[in-house]
Amino acid sequence: MTTTNQTSNVDEGVREKIKAIVCEILEIEPGEMTGTSLFKEDHEADSMGAIEILSSLERVFGVDIDQSELARMVNLDGVVAVVQEASAAK
Repeated sequence: MTTTNQTSNVDEGVREKIKAIVCEILEIEPGEMTGTSLFKEDHEADSMGAIEILSSLERVFGVDIDQSELARMVNLDGVVAVVQEASAAK
């Protein structure tokens, strides 16, 4: 049985692509990241990593993400939600 969360309606391929981007930038193994593990506290990300994630997502998905959204982009679920909203807005 699958668990539903705020990003359950996101295509699983999109979620995996976002996860791959984040893992590559933060230099962590995908198995180490959960939807709710915190980038800074759990994976030692810094603010430059967050900006690099935002920039890469804009490039890959062809969306504009305001830097104010960085406050929500603290874990994979947050990033997926921001990308989903940005995609819906374009």
